Amino acid sequence: MKNSSATLAIFFSQVGHSMSHIFMLLYPTVVLALEKEFHQSYGELLVLMTLGNVLFGVAALPAGWLGDRWSTLGMMIIFFLGLGASAIFTGCMSSTGGLVLGLALIGLFASIYHPVGMAWLVKNAENKGRALGINGVFGSLGVATAALIAGVLTDIINWRAAFIVPGVIALLVGVALIYCVRRGLVAETFADAKPFVKPPASQMKRVFIVLSFTMLLNGVIYQSVTSALPKILAEGVPDLTGGTATGAGALVSFVYFCAMGASLVGGYLSDRFSVKHLYIVTTLVQVPVYAIAATLMHLPLLFAITLAAVFNTIAVPTENVLLTRYTPERWRATAFGAKFVLALGLGALGVPLVAYIRDTTGSFHAYYLLLAAIAFVIAVIAFGIPSEQMRRKLDPALAAKAMP
Repeated sequence: MKNSSATLAIFFSQVGHSMSHIFMLLYPTVVLALEKEFHQSYGELLVLMTLGNVLFGVAALPAGWLGDRWSTLGMMIIFFLGLGASAIFTGCMSSTGGLVLGLALIGLFASIYHPVGMAWLVKNAENKGRALGINGVFGSLGVATAALIAGVLTDIINWRAAFIVPGVIALLVGVALIYCVRRGLVAETFADAKPFVKPPASQMKRVFIVLSFTMLLNGVIYQSVTSALPKILAEGVPDLTGGTATGAGALVSFVYFCAMGASLVGGYLSDRFSVKHLYIVTTLVQVPVYAIAATLMHLPLLFAITLAAVFNTIAVPTENVLLTRYTPERWRATAFGAKFVLALGLGALGVPLVAYIRDTTGSFHAYYLLLAAIAFVIAVIAFGIPSEQMRRKLDPALAAKAMP
């Protein structure tokens, strides 16, 4: 029963990861259809999602604390039901104020997943790097399909359906989880299936300080890129988008589908090699890619954006492994909550930033250069993470394995 419960818990956690990203990224594609209906500029409409993006990160900390101190399962049920109801509410709005409120509610309930769902996953998984890699695939699947789902539903029905249809599905998943809990098929988990060797408190503090800066800056990159990508591709690759929301959404999906398998690569490598060096290298590679993207259009731009997404995706499980490894078990959901306060809450400032750059300069040229600079700073800061040699001294199993 314990193994079957762990398997179902991991399944619901993976589905939740996809949904958290799908719901947060419906609007950046829907906004392409709202420019005509609301008679406002792209920048003016895009910033309506800022509050929701901030809550997506900021509310993660109290959500993680409740997951640690109250109930992981209870929080996940609230996640699915609240997300579904908020999306349906948003689809019924007819004013910009209503959209702000609806998107804020989506961000609030979506914030539950990353601290609670990922901590839940790590507790139930024995091979944590692999599990986090697969989790990243589901997250990438959500990012990849969000734009396509929103584009297709917007073009075939209307923009409201882009929120209402996924909302109904989320409610059904929440009901399914309630059923599994009541039947005893999914149980609360209180300890890791395979715990990490505990590092010294000094190393924990050092790593969290370093990661606080890198996670914040990675959040700025992630939040701004995922929000701006439909517009970037609509303008940069017009021959493939055809000027439709579906076309832009399909290209965004293509980019993230290409990057999806990279999460598995990151998880695999994280279990076998120096996580610190992997984190630094995958971030450094993004620097020249973003810088070159500033000079490109059409297919070369699409290739550059896809390449950057691949390396960014490889870095995600490595970052999560680092956070998991240097966090006490009993505070893991809270630690993930703190991460997403930085990455998704403060990182949400990247959305009005890219909107401002686009509206004031008329292009994304300066934005690409900014991304290159941020990636470089992340790589430099990451050198402050303890070396693998220091970890081996604390873990005889690692010393015997002699990881590179």
